[in-house]
Amino acid sequence: MTISASQVKELRDQTGAGMMDCKAALTETGGDMEAAVDWLRKKGLSKAAKKSGRTAAEGLIGVGAGGTRAALVEVNSETDFVARNEQFQTLVATIAALGLDAGGNVETLSGLPYPGSGKTVAERLTDAVATIGENMQLRRTAYLQVSDGVVAHYVHNAVADGLGKIGVIVGLESTGDKAMLNGLGRQVAMHIAAHDPTPVAVLTEEVDPAIVERERAIFAEQAAQSGKPAAVVEKMVEGRIRKFYEEVTLLKQHFVVNPDLTVEAALKAAEKDVGAPIKVTAFVRYVIGEGIAKTESDFAAEVAAAAGTK
Repeated sequence: MTISASQVKELRDQTGAGMMDCKAALTETGGDMEAAVDWLRKKGLSKAAKKSGRTAAEGLIGVGAGGTRAALVEVNSETDFVARNEQFQTLVATIAALGLDAGGNVETLSGLPYPGSGKTVAERLTDAVATIGENMQLRRTAYLQVSDGVVAHYVHNAVADGLGKIGVIVGLESTGDKAMLNGLGRQVAMHIAAHDPTPVAVLTEEVDPAIVERERAIFAEQAAQSGKPAAVVEKMVEGRIRKFYEEVTLLKQHFVVNPDLTVEAALKAAEKDVGAPIKVTAFVRYVIGEGIAKTESDFAAEVAAAAGTK
């Protein structure tokens, strides 16, 4: 019997199971949709659908590194407990490595073949939901590449090599010594991970004008309350804007490794040892779960509801 693509899709929509599993279920049951659902339930594969609506704000940031290029991925789970699961860590590390071939596109990454499974990354994640028992999501990915130099990385709160709660990749373009560049790049990545406020751009001119104008409006209102002449207020605002640029522009920030120097000055000083000029091309910083609204549950209320009491 031939199983159509529309039948597979219908079963997948109902159960949340992987495409290959849905096809197998329909084949085994002669195309009977209800029997196929039961087949998947017996295999423990359909329960993924029930978990797909639950908030996944924990998990891991993974780094895939390859010399002149590197990728970041964020794979979310519902609890931090799962992030310590070796099976989940292997899953994230594998997806991070595949990120080198996705070019920063999460849809492309989701559709790439997952090694040794005969399934895509998305289908492998669905399988993992059923096996591990929590909702999981490949939320985002980023990619950096330089023509000559290194893309260095750093992972904070690491649970394994290249896996943790904060991940940073940073591109350093240079014809100089690659080993030294990589060490320096790791320090810059550590700075980006640790610095508060987080840099939003490498250079002053790269800061989003909308962000600058919003800050300018706030500073102007604050300065106007001083009651000083307009010319003085304008100078006060410009001074605050310069300070703002120093806070949010990577090269103008004081280097975490040596606070006596800015990142820009530290890179300039390192050029002698590296043997060539150094340019920071770009950086990306991921923090697990940032921007996800977490659902706070009232455990006592849940128990009372389950017991039929108030």
